[in-house]
Amino acid sequence: MSKYIGEIGLFLTAIIWGSGFVVTSISLDYYSAYQNMAIRFLIGGMVLGLVFFKKIRSITKETIMKGTVLGFILYLAFALQTVGLQYTTPSKNAFLTAVNVVVVPLIGWAIYKKRMDTFEVTGAILALAGIAFLSLQGAGGINAGDVLSFLCAIAFAFHIIYTSLFVKKEDPIHLTVIQMMAASMLGFIVLLFRGEATVPITDSAIFSLVYLGVFATAAAFLLQTVAQQFISETKAAIILSTESFWGMVLSAAILGEIITLKMAIGAAFILLAIFISETKPAFIKTASVREKV
Repeated sequence: MSKYIGEIGLFLTAIIWGSGFVVTSISLDYYSAYQNMAIRFLIGGMVLGLVFFKKIRSITKETIMKGTVLGFILYLAFALQTVGLQYTTPSKNAFLTAVNVVVVPLIGWAIYKKRMDTFEVTGAILALAGIAFLSLQGAGGINAGDVLSFLCAIAFAFHIIYTSLFVKKEDPIHLTVIQMMAASMLGFIVLLFRGEATVPITDSAIFSLVYLGVFATAAAFLLQTVAQQFISETKAAIILSTESFWGMVLSAAILGEIITLKMAIGAAFILLAIFISETKPAFIKTASVREKV
């Protein structure tokens, strides 16, 4: 039962992040990318802090350290993605960021000697292929933006891995609150150095800020952290990769974007990836039982 709780939580996270594509585009009409990051993390941290005020009073120093590590990695990943987008195309940025879906099992194997599940790795590769169909619009040489986008994928992969590692011993709510506040503090420090510390508040931008802070940050990252107690990092990365699929669906529904055959093929690959990562282990288990009988 806990497995399904984890999967549902991550699917909800992916849906929320998919909707974030639309809302972020609205927010960027009023704020710079760096202001956007700092504000959304601040709102997210404040909301969680207020909701779980009594609970977070028992936070330990170890939890603060681990949450700060997650917050630093999270902000780094967002910053690399943002800067990378300035030097490469949005489609390549989206695709290279999503490479984390195959980086996660590789890091787990290389650093932590964790055995790679064949079918989860196959699912990860298929998910990446699906994202390529959804995102890539053309070829072109490798540039600085591509490198930064790939580094962003590695950062997101480490975020998923360390979330799974830390949540085994720490309270997920404590971890989420601390990482939001740590990312926000780092965000405002960056704004000071960039001379963007003055953040104008306009009525037109309030909705996008509130949505990004409350739902795409506080709710989504809390769901992710809680869900990763019950599911492997690789499977978590595969499910979270459906963010691009939900982004496509919601863009079509809200913005009227036309779904092309190429996009439909990409969506099919992602759904196949989830099917394989979910059902193949069950098939193997069944086969093993039959052999023993």
